Amino acid sequence: MDNTRMEQTTIKKVSIRLIPYLFIGYMIAFLDRVSITYSSMGGMDKALNISASMFGFISGIFFLGYILFEIPSNLLLKRFGARKWIGRILLTWGIVTMITAWADSVTHLYMLRFLLGIAEAGFFPGIILYITFWFRSKERAKVVALIMTAPPLANAFGAPISIWIVENIHWAGLPGWRWLFILAGIPAIVLGILTFFYLTDTPEKAKWLTHEQKEWLTHAIRQEENNKANEKGLSIKAVFSDRVVWRFALTNLTFVVGLYGISFWMPRIIKSLSDMFTNSQVGVITMLPYLCGAIAMVWMGIHSDRTEERKYHAAFGPMLGAIGLIGLLFSPNLLVSVSMICLTTAGLYSFSGPYWAFTSATISAQAAVIGIGIINSVGNFGGFVGPYVIGLLNDATGNITIGIAFLALMLVLTCIQILAVKKEKNSCL
Repeated sequence: MDNTRMEQTTIKKVSIRLIPYLFIGYMIAFLDRVSITYSSMGGMDKALNISASMFGFISGIFFLGYILFEIPSNLLLKRFGARKWIGRILLTWGIVTMITAWADSVTHLYMLRFLLGIAEAGFFPGIILYITFWFRSKERAKVVALIMTAPPLANAFGAPISIWIVENIHWAGLPGWRWLFILAGIPAIVLGILTFFYLTDTPEKAKWLTHEQKEWLTHAIRQEENNKANEKGLSIKAVFSDRVVWRFALTNLTFVVGLYGISFWMPRIIKSLSDMFTNSQVGVITMLPYLCGAIAMVWMGIHSDRTEERKYHAAFGPMLGAIGLIGLLFSPNLLVSVSMICLTTAGLYSFSGPYWAFTSATISAQAAVIGIGIINSVGNFGGFVGPYVIGLLNDATGNITIGIAFLALMLVLTCIQILAVKKEKNSCL
């Protein structure tokens, strides 16, 4: 078999084996994260006396637990292997999500959301790291983009399903919002158990590849890592003082403020557009922006790979998101408002493929474990800031307008920071 044929068949087999599984895992992660939004709309706020700022804090505190254990979790994945560690992550976050159904106070929710962040810590950077074991730089933007269609699709289809659950399932005398947590946790537990039998840590251990395919893939990945090491030579210690890593981290921070500010508050933003909307109608309308986001994400990842350009592809997304939010502030009618939300979501979700391909191509193989962990941890602090600041501003002003303007500013800063990155020797700008 010639080298080109070997490359095509091996990458195709690896893609079919890994991408759908990682996609499902990431989709379940987002269903668990955003279940708090629909529980809130379905009676939890009233039952537990939750204000807008409290809801923002409950949504955001997840990320504080996530941040604290992100880098240790990534190091443990490297030590124990993806099969064991990703399986453990899925199992524990599924259990914590189910336990949340029995929260009886705001304090309980604070604690359980923090624990959920600890349980899920390392899952996304673990996926990014795991992808580097199986795919070369030129394939990663498309792979990441395909896997990261999971969040918008989870939100798109999770919204109407979650609202249906909170309004229609009241088994054993429990309200629907409690059942939502129980039902959201079960898939993570099931997938966690399956992970121990399905995932393979490295190409060398893949029984589902032929001997020739194992040799080709192992050589291709190691050759790329050696080239990166020779060109850049970052050590794990040096990455902590590397200005490029921290520039990417700050960029991710401002972006994630915008991403999760919108994600947790979108149903409420949509409901505020009309006094006539029921929760079920909000769930259906919420599908539209996230479907736009999924399409934009895949298209941008493929286009970035095809053109082998990262910088301007990454900058385009937050710029589009900011335009959408500014347009929403000045929207004259409902149709334009929904269109602006769709534009914002398309911009937000088109960012990640080129951005993470850019970072993984720039950071050396030796420093990738720590570097990706730092970037994602700093970025995830934005997951706390975004929802919480929106809640504080909403309580202070009585509406969400100032909060939307704040998110637009964060996305403008993200765009500026990406454009300010100068070409590095080992980058893929």
